[in-house]
Amino acid sequence: MQRTKLSNAECPIARSLDEVGEWWSMLLMRDALQGLRRFDEFSQSLGIAPNMLTRRLTALVEAGMLERVPYSQRPLRYEYVPTAKGEDFATVLMAFVDWGNRHYATEGESVQVVERQSGKRLQLTFTDPDDGRTVAPAHCTVQPGPAASAAMRARLERIRTR
Repeated sequence: MQRTKLSNAECPIARSLDEVGEWWSMLLMRDALQGLRRFDEFSQSLGIAPNMLTRRLTALVEAGMLERVPYSQRPLRYEYVPTAKGEDFATVLMAFVDWGNRHYATEGESVQVVERQSGKRLQLTFTDPDDGRTVAPAHCTVQPGPAASAAMRARLERIRTR
């Protein structure tokens, strides 16, 4: 069955899922952002079939999340290094850690988001760009942006007035 392409969807969640929504891709980005770079490192970490690993790495390179950088000429071998776009994905993965810990870590947290230097535990918040004040996700919502279509504006208005 052919998967529906979401790259032209207006919703930023749908567009993002089109690029990195496949679970192997998210786990590969997790590993890349934690410092793994080479095919064999990803393979060992994930236990993923080589053909699937090749497809997922290629897709992440094409999506601009990873860059292929040669590390050996004979034989030619590559490392997969997160791009700036890929580095930005760390925020998404840390949000998954926060959410997963709250809802699926019944046995206790095996991973926590902490400040690198102090080791102090952190929680997910958003920051007001004007005054620096933090706002918890529970106090946030979405609204139509300047480029929103009439259909998107209507959809969000229907949801808001429920």
